[in-house]
Amino acid sequence: MLQYPQIDPVAIELGPLAIHWYGITYLIAFLAGWWLAKYRAKQPNSGWSPDEIGDVVFYIVLGVVIGGKLGSALFYQTESLLSDPLGTLNPMNGGMSFHGGFIGVIIAFWLYGRSTNRSFFQVADFIAPAFPIGLGAGRVGNFINGELWGRVTDVPWGMVFPHVGPEPRHPNQIYQIIGEGIILFLLVWWFSSKPRPRMAVSGFFALCYGIYRFLVEFVREPDSHLGFVALDWLTMGQILSLPMILIGAALLYLAYKNPIYNEQKKRKE
Repeated sequence: MLQYPQIDPVAIELGPLAIHWYGITYLIAFLAGWWLAKYRAKQPNSGWSPDEIGDVVFYIVLGVVIGGKLGSALFYQTESLLSDPLGTLNPMNGGMSFHGGFIGVIIAFWLYGRSTNRSFFQVADFIAPAFPIGLGAGRVGNFINGELWGRVTDVPWGMVFPHVGPEPRHPNQIYQIIGEGIILFLLVWWFSSKPRPRMAVSGFFALCYGIYRFLVEFVREPDSHLGFVALDWLTMGQILSLPMILIGAALLYLAYKNPIYNEQKKRKE
């Protein structure tokens, strides 16, 4: 049995200014994504210039922050949003939703593509391989904050979160750091390292993330104010992941059924 390390969520205090680890992990996520995207832009025939990366990262930051906050309020804090909309939407009060941030990033990709005469999937396929690093960094922030813990368990690596209770629980945040941050990054980076048809990399990312998130929800404690939202076992995270799985599979199917891609493949053979 493991003991939660009780890390102070405040990294640095400078008078009235408190810098939280959660904010630092988001900064690390954006910087790591920026570096990885610049690395991809420098590769032969990438179709991108390293100088463009700063602009697309700016769009992504806005998409993540605005979408994540709105998604958290709409999906998980509906009652609070109705009773105290300003307080609920205040970014300083915490609370971010991956699925909301994902929708925000989709909009950001579309807006950036429109401003640079690129298609949505030109942007999405290029950025997707760098995205998991940010997810993993965000889960580190969740662990430091002692939030998003798992369900009660008797596995040897169960962790006691004292602020939750004496029972050992699945260290869900660590599962997601490993799954979303490391394994997903390696999979999508490997997949994108070879020529793929348009939409394939985006579809692969959405499918893999959706499947992993759906499965890990079985050991993650449902939000106390929501509980199971359907069939006495489906969580909100699982319901929001189902469209990602379906859309990811559909994108992969359409990508590899594209007659232009298949014609080009035959010529190379």
